[in-house]
Amino acid sequence: MTNQWSNPIRQRRCAKALVLATAVVGLALNGCNDHAAPTAMRAALVRTMIVQPRDRQAAITLTGEVQARFRADLSFRVSGRVIARAVDVGAHVNRGDVLARLDPAEQQADVDAATAAVASAEAQLRVARATFERQKGLVASGFTTRTVYDQAEEGLRTTEGVLEAAKAQLGTARDALGYTVLRAEADGVITARSLEVGQVVPAAQPVFSLAQDGERDAVFEVYESVFLGQADGRRVTLALLSDPDVAATGEVREISPVIDPKSSTIRVKVSIENPPAQMTLGSAVAGTVKAKAQNEIALPWSALMAAGRKPAVWTVDPKTQTASLKPVTVGAYEAGQVLIKAGLDPGERVVVDGGKLLSLGQSVTEEGGRS
Repeated sequence: MTNQWSNPIRQRRCAKALVLATAVVGLALNGCNDHAAPTAMRAALVRTMIVQPRDRQAAITLTGEVQARFRADLSFRVSGRVIARAVDVGAHVNRGDVLARLDPAEQQADVDAATAAVASAEAQLRVARATFERQKGLVASGFTTRTVYDQAEEGLRTTEGVLEAAKAQLGTARDALGYTVLRAEADGVITARSLEVGQVVPAAQPVFSLAQDGERDAVFEVYESVFLGQADGRRVTLALLSDPDVAATGEVREISPVIDPKSSTIRVKVSIENPPAQMTLGSAVAGTVKAKAQNEIALPWSALMAAGRKPAVWTVDPKTQTASLKPVTVGAYEAGQVLIKAGLDPGERVVVDGGKLLSLGQSVTEEGGRS
């Protein structure tokens, strides 16, 4: 009797059938295992911390510039051509010092004309006075009429008025001649200049800016959001950026009621008390103001998540060791940390690292072996 397994062809067919049957059985077993697998997710490894609020006093530091308390734009009161300029930007001047001169030819001609008008009016007055005195004597003797006497008196009064007008015109002309010389109105420093020799300047056009000596202000451009916090008083600590050892104190003197439309900032002026000599005009200073102490919880940036459009953090239930997402209210953002002012209770355990892949109700394993 011939062995049915001795045929090579039949042997190969049987081997293939066996492999196919094995694969089918394996797939069936795998499918059964999939349905039998537990649906619970694997516990996530996270790092947590127990939060405790603390009293925190924030400080805001901004950069500003030292400026004079009082500044003035100087200009000629008459128009003319500049023939001399005596100072430049940065020069310190004293009250009465000459800053610039205009060509006085036109104003001198006006003075000469007014002087001649005064001389003419004085001559007319002498004639009118002599005529009046003569008519006065004649009317007393009856050798002239009252009408002629009245005309002589009226002529005298008219010439007196003409002389007064001529003198006033002469005074105005002399003042205009004096206005061709521009002088400093106070002690201070020239901070701006807009004229050159040979230039024709109109009257009242500012040609110099004078920062007066005396009181100094530190001027800051402050964003509106800074005012949302509660400052601890109006005191400001000032220090030079170039040399922080040069410091002074100041007090907020003026807050502009208008927001700058270009920079969206508010100008704040701080009066400097006894400013050091190194705090010259234009010096850059850092101003620091402290806010009132607030009870807040500090967390690292990695702890902050989102619940919809609101900030939130993952907390861990100590009994079930499961994660839940809790909305919070952020008080401020700082470098390396975020300050929570509402939404968390003291003693809660918050996930500070590893929360990006968490889901609601997921079990967690805390770093360090806690589970």
